[in-house]
Amino acid sequence: VSVKQKLDFMLAALQAVPTDNYSVYIYCNDGSVRFMDMKPLLQDGTVFEPLKDIKVFKDTITIIGETVAWDLEGIRDPYKCIDIAPDDFENLPMVPDPLAKDNGKIT
Repeated sequence: VSVKQKLDFMLAALQAVPTDNYSVYIYCNDGSVRFMDMKPLLQDGTVFEPLKDIKVFKDTITIIGETVAWDLEGIRDPYKCIDIAPDDFENLPMVPDPLAKDNGKIT
């Protein structure tokens, strides 16, 4: 892989799987699975505050614009959702695929 090819590649989310404890497994376009603990972001008075409701956190998660997003209004408008900057994915730890073990059960 040349340096130019590496610079042209942008890590993107293909699928996001939320857990019961406010974490997300992010399946990326490079074949990796990244893990993001959202708990530190779920603070009162922030854009992430609505996600403190675990039902909202789990039921509204989706992929919009190649990133993890929470579509609170259900209209798939990238300007009206809460999302994570795709640049942040590279800094997240890579983990084994949680769906490949324990019969596909994520907790």
